[in-house]
Amino acid sequence: MSYLGDSKVKAAKIQIESFSAALDLYYLDNGAYPTASESLTALVQRPPSAAAWNGPYLRTGSAPDDPWGHPYVYKVPGDHAPYEIDSYGAGTAGDSQSMIKSASR
Repeated sequence: MSYLGDSKVKAAKIQIESFSAALDLYYLDNGAYPTASESLTALVQRPPSAAAWNGPYLRTGSAPDDPWGHPYVYKVPGDHAPYEIDSYGAGTAGDSQSMIKSASR
């Protein structure tokens, strides 16, 4: 059981890094990160504010959910970086024990 949980955590970290790379490309094209309301969906669907959108920035047709089936939490601006991408892991909102956070940039 622990092995499965560890695999999901690793998968979430890889997805978060993939989002980070895509967000950086988005930023280079548009001069800003997607807003919180545009969310990670802006990486696969052009939002109205993106004048120079050159996506999709993810290979998938949509922003995938975390390995537990929940949407990732996209926060812009982040507490310690321009943005943060988090997963509550096997927990729920407010459960910091199982939270997986993006690295500070």
